[in-house]
Amino acid sequence: MKKIYILIAAVTLTACGTQKASTDKTATTTPTTMEDKINAANQIDGTLDIGASYAKDASGNLTGIVQKDAFMQAPYNSWFNSSMATYEADQETIDALKLALVDVEIRAYMGTWCGDSKRETPQFYNILEAAYFDMDQLTMITVDRSKKKPVKLVSDYNIQRVPTFIFYRNGAEIGRYVERPRESLEKDMLKIVTGQEYKHSYDN
Repeated sequence: MKKIYILIAAVTLTACGTQKASTDKTATTTPTTMEDKINAANQIDGTLDIGASYAKDASGNLTGIVQKDAFMQAPYNSWFNSSMATYEADQETIDALKLALVDVEIRAYMGTWCGDSKRETPQFYNILEAAYFDMDQLTMITVDRSKKKPVKLVSDYNIQRVPTFIFYRNGAEIGRYVERPRESLEKDMLKIVTGQEYKHSYDN
């Protein structure tokens, strides 16, 4: 007799903060192409399906390291494109960021299940592109609802909420942007990378 396993999850979210970690065990697929093998190497814990270019979890959310083009694919493009197109950053701040971001590396975390991530991530790309940021210096990591997976990409980074954008200079963290702005995304970024006094929205 064929056994059918059904997982029903009801989640109510008011923000994309820490949720209780899931104990569900998931299967994995075997990568077949070199691209799949590279992507699979980035996915730790819970990869169920290899999509056209990027791995997804059981709920269809992206998981692991991604590039911008991942968000250009359905169903993610439904929110990514509109948010990116409508965000108008302050040009004076963008001009200042062009210089201030030159020697900065960024490690960014977001969830394709998270409303805050859906709002901030397209705006983040918009700002970086307007500032001519070297995208090779950006590592974008998509996580599950627990923000504990993929384990090797999340561990030791203290990710409590998403999105979280962590800024580094010479290998050292100089600040992080968490979930929503104090003033605006680009102005908060400028404060971080120019060493001005700044606390993210959950840092009292």
